[in-house]
Amino acid sequence: MISQTAEYALRAVVYLASQTGSPRTVAHIAEATHAPERYLAKIMLGLSRAGLVKSKRGLDGGFMLAGKPEELSILAIIGAVDPIRKFAECPLGIESHGRKLCPLHSRLNEAAEMIEKAFDDTKVAELATPPRAAKALCKFPAITAHTP
Repeated sequence: MISQTAEYALRAVVYLASQTGSPRTVAHIAEATHAPERYLAKIMLGLSRAGLVKSKRGLDGGFMLAGKPEELSILAIIGAVDPIRKFAECPLGIESHGRKLCPLHSRLNEAAEMIEKAFDDTKVAELATPPRAAKALCKFPAITAHTP
């Protein structure tokens, strides 16, 4: 449904949302998110250009989120690196729809709109803590259980 590029971008941003304090290098993010480092470097550049992450140069440099995870949607992340594409032309090859789309084209547009809404409604903060039963695709900080 989403590209590998968008998946790596989501992993990187969710990982950064789980980190506090100092910036994280591309190498560190790549290791934590199981993404290829060189490919991730290009993705991080795209996220930076979109203003979703900020970079810091120098010895203690790296990437950090530019805003609050509670305000950043996954649609913004996907849109920055590989936007969701809608059918520009009829999948059945009907040349002229006018305002009334064929049933298939109409249904596909509705599905794309629902996906975009779901992605826009989902904020990074919701994804920063994986469910306990699920195996994370990234190395998240250890969650310590407090015993009474």
